[in-house]
This record gives sequence, C-alpha cells and structure tokens, in this order.
Amino acid sequence: MEGLQRRVVVSKYRKSVIRNCIIGVEKLLGVGQGSEKVSQLPNEKEAVYGALDKWTAWETEFPVIAAAKALKILRKKGQWIRVIQVAKWMLSKGQGATMGTYDTLLLAFDKDQRVDEAESLWNMIIHAHMRSVSKRLFARMIAIYDHHNMKDKIIEVFADMEELRVKPDEDTVRRVASAFRKLGHEEKRKLVIKRYGLKWKYIHFNGERARVRRSMGRR
Repeated sequence: MEGLQRRVVVSKYRKSVIRNCIIGVEKLLGVGQGSEKVSQLPNEKEAVYGALDKWTAWETEFPVIAAAKALKILRKKGQWIRVIQVAKWMLSKGQGATMGTYDTLLLAFDKDQRVDEAESLWNMIIHAHMRSVSKRLFARMIAIYDHHNMKDKIIEVFADMEELRVKPDEDTVRRVASAFRKLGHEEKRKLVIKRYGLKWKYIHFNGERARVRRSMGRR
C-alpha cells in the first residue's frame, strides 16, 4: 500500500512538472492565454534562442514534452517562422529528432518558401534514417516539390520511396503521375497509376471542387 501511494505521489509530481513546463514555454513564446510575450520577442533567431536557453537553464532535464507542445501550438496558429526557430533550437540541443518534428519543420519551410532548407533537411533525414523514413515524410517532401513546381525532384523522391518499398498514399500518386505527365512521360504516368491505383478524382461542380470515385474500368 505504501509503495502504491509513493507511485501516486511521484505520478502527480511529474504531471505537475510537465504542466508547469508547458505553461512556462507557452508564456515564453507568446502562445499561451493571457501572455504578453508575443510582441516582446523579436523574430531574430538569436533573440528566440537566447530566451529559450534562459528558460531551460533552470531545468534539470531538457523539457521535450513542453517544447513539443509549444511546436504544436505554433503550428496550429500558423506561426511558421517561430516553428522553424523552435524546431531548429531543439535539434541544435540534440533533442526532438523525431519524424513528427521533422514533418513539422518541413511543413514550416514549405509555408515560409524555404525550399533549399527543406531540401537540406530532407537529405539529412534520408542519410541518417533511410530505413525508417515514414510514408508521411515522403508525402510531405513530394508535396513541397509539387507546390514549387519542381517536377524532377518529385520523381527523385518517388524513386527513393519505391526503392525502400514505401507504398505512396493517393495524393502522392496523383502528384507523381502529374509530374510524369508534365515531363512528357505518359507511359510512366500510366504505370504509376496502374501499380498503385487512384480511387478518386476531382471535378468542378457548380463552381466548387468535388471528389468523386473513379470508374473501375477507366484511368
């Protein structure tokens, strides 16, 4: 009974520490309710890094959960420059190197028109985690290249995807097929669709874009 009570106390303490860390980082970044920091922290990397370093100086362990929570809030609010700064800061400390962090950072690079940085990060991910890169990350990078009309790059990423036997989702298949079509490789486009299939297509109806199921006999 005494051991159980001790575990309950420790659990409550850990939850309290995590909650306080999250509140602290939200206030620091200006994303928590009632916070006035949003107008006080400039967008310069040095200012944000300095503030984050000062905050973590009081922690005995790196507050990964709190920092990840802050990233999630910043992403939801569309504060892409801050997302980039916080994610880079975490990675510079050797923390948060997860597929989720990479996905958020790639998305932020895309939103902030930083294709070169997205590509550098992607190359690092491929070299460091080749056998464990998720379908989601492949889809993210192909979407980035698609948004910036980089057709050859789409095909390169897709080739890596096939080599690692990662099955693409339907949006990725559509983007790859479109890239092949724009590059004039009609046979390759048909082969991709035949191999992976497309259950849906998009049409415009009454001025709106709608998704409808494809006929099984047509591609």
